[in-house]
Amino acid sequence: MTPEAFAAEAGVSRETLDRLRVYADLLVKWNRRINLVGRSTLPDLWRRHMLDSAQLYPLLPARARSLVDLGSGAGFPGMVLAIMGVPDAHLIESDRRKCAFLRAVARATGTPVTIHAGRIESVPGFAADVIVSRALAELAQLLDLAENFLGKHSILLFLKGRGVDLELTRAAERWKMRVRKVPSRTDSEGSILRLEAISRALRAPEPPGR
Repeated sequence: MTPEAFAAEAGVSRETLDRLRVYADLLVKWNRRINLVGRSTLPDLWRRHMLDSAQLYPLLPARARSLVDLGSGAGFPGMVLAIMGVPDAHLIESDRRKCAFLRAVARATGTPVTIHAGRIESVPGFAADVIVSRALAELAQLLDLAENFLGKHSILLFLKGRGVDLELTRAAERWKMRVRKVPSRTDSEGSILRLEAISRALRAPEPPGR
């Protein structure tokens, strides 16, 4: 996929595309020194990473003002969504070299993001409008990690692969949620989970005598 084909598919402006080009160029340059993404994915960077992230944008609620990206890595999807216009994006990443890359991208593209260098559990919680993640953990664990950022009206958007149905079954043992499953535009076997109305499931009482 070319940058122009990406722009047509994602519906971004020329200015946004120019900023994403800067991001892509930095990614290729930095990836020679640190492992940001698999090298085999770079020839298809605009589909595998940029569009994969950008496809979340139409699923954001119109009121969304704050976003948390759990385990941001090279900035997918959080940095892409911030460049596309999400105003208060928080990217959480424990690898300090990746955090240095994210800061370089933010400076070069003029994107106002907050980068948290540390483990997700160590970041002070707040209620975010949107919580996103890509290729970080199984759904049940993601919900545990997201709990500190859940507000009454939070929307969660998680990019998932072929095992999503099993993950949903396992997560339902500990969590209640309203689920919408959206087919991925970049992976024929993938999907996007859009979750809301999330709360801990009540445990069944122990049988007497146990």
